[in-house]
Amino acid sequence: MPENRFGWILLMVGLSLVATALLWIFGPSIPWLGRLPGDIRVEGPRFRMYVPLMTCLLLSVVLTLVLWIVRLFRN
Repeated sequence: MPENRFGWILLMVGLSLVATALLWIFGPSIPWLGRLPGDIRVEGPRFRMYVPLMTCLLLSVVLTLVLWIVRLFRN
């Protein structure tokens, strides 16, 4: 059975890469992504700092729900 498990791992890694690539491509066209309330942006005359706290939290919740659903249907 180790071959079957390795196949699932490869499938999940591949799907993760595809999802990341799609987010990278279509991310700039989503106007609210990275501009949510709670995202910290500090701009000075010589530097710019950006900490997307709420965007990361939202993506974490969505990915957790997706993985939970995948695990639910897998068992």
